[in-house]
Amino acid sequence: MNYSDFIDTKRHKIGDYGFQPSYFPDFAFDFQRHIIEKAVNKGRMAIFADTGLGKTLMQIAIANNVVLHTNKRVIILTPLAVAFQFLLEAEKMGIDDIEYSKDGKHTKKIVICNYERLHYFDSADFECVILDESSILKNFDGKIKTQVTAFVRKIPYRFLSTATPSPNDYIELGTSSEALGYMGYMDMLGRFFKNNQNSSDTKNIGEKFYLKPHAEKDFFSWVNQWSIMVRKPSDIGFSDERYQLPPLTIDTHVVKNQSLVAVDGQIHMFTPMAKTMSEIRHEQKMTEAERCEKAVALAAGKTSVYWCNTNKESSILKHADREAVEIIGSQSIEQKEETLIAFSRGEIKRVITKAKITGMGLNWQHCAHTVFFPTFSYEQYYQAMRRFWRFGQKNPVHVDMVISDGQTRVIDALKQKTQKADQLYTNLTTAVNTTWDERGKEFSQQTIKPKF
Repeated sequence: MNYSDFIDTKRHKIGDYGFQPSYFPDFAFDFQRHIIEKAVNKGRMAIFADTGLGKTLMQIAIANNVVLHTNKRVIILTPLAVAFQFLLEAEKMGIDDIEYSKDGKHTKKIVICNYERLHYFDSADFECVILDESSILKNFDGKIKTQVTAFVRKIPYRFLSTATPSPNDYIELGTSSEALGYMGYMDMLGRFFKNNQNSSDTKNIGEKFYLKPHAEKDFFSWVNQWSIMVRKPSDIGFSDERYQLPPLTIDTHVVKNQSLVAVDGQIHMFTPMAKTMSEIRHEQKMTEAERCEKAVALAAGKTSVYWCNTNKESSILKHADREAVEIIGSQSIEQKEETLIAFSRGEIKRVITKAKITGMGLNWQHCAHTVFFPTFSYEQYYQAMRRFWRFGQKNPVHVDMVISDGQTRVIDALKQKTQKADQLYTNLTTAVNTTWDERGKEFSQQTIKPKF
């Protein structure tokens, strides 16, 4: 191998690693069949499809195609309590060669397990890996994240699936590309982004990196080479007739912070506006009882979910609402799953949880009300809300957000991030039919060597 050929092996190539699919569910919609066919042909692909568009069905269909083509096993990684939804969907599809494993033992071709239990499995046993709600990886500690990344890299067929790839942070798309075996995270930064540290730029204030204006078109074209982005079927040329979301009402309730003690211990005449993260946390701590009292009053007599941020808030809510069942991080995986499944079946009326624990993948169309304690995280807000407000929901959805009078900047930030998320989807769906080629510079001039 000469040097030019060696360098060519290091080039980031976006090719097709898949095959022509042979299986489609009989009841799959036209846009779902299109996504299944595109993904299987690609072999390594991210499916960024919004909640309620049938990602579970599509992932099972992709897995079954790999089994039929290779006669080897497929592993599907899911968040907590989501595995049973896959089993129910597979039953509807008439696929029985599927199982949920909690201990690494498996006898079927399609194996489902939780991210937290991946250490029981060996990547050598599988020909394909599917990551359901792949953006959840950021919520895990370094050990689990590293374990998942290393596991995925060893498997030929790879698929990622989530509703929120990076609604307010384009940088996260680099981790998805790297997991699929395409351009690495650091290479993506160098090609499409500029470091914003120590910069006087006011347009991208607060962002460590920002997308180079002249590289925007190429960036979104590049993302579309290894992913498909869809909020509704019409984004990829199909009818929205059967996909209409129910009415959504979002009300913000502001409680008074009676404490005039600021985060630095100084006493103020009026409640100051919380601006920094430490001030926000102080504001939350000073109004825990008032916000929880308001939340319980709003959820009274309803099937609902409380989304809180701290164990103290969870404890106050549990004490005030005796019918509610609490989910906290210290519980075992089995305890959390048992509670979540019971709520999904309607056996529990209200649940107290945190978005970073249970905000991904669960289908709760039986519930049309929630109370949310917002933070600066758009993804937690969006994912929590979309557990209820999704295609398939029969009733109008009501979201009650409870904040203190010093937290109004949080609501402003969420509105800005919502606009940014809409822009991301618009850019990606606009670029869906464009192509991107890696262009290198050709040096044709003669090399001038030094005299010595």
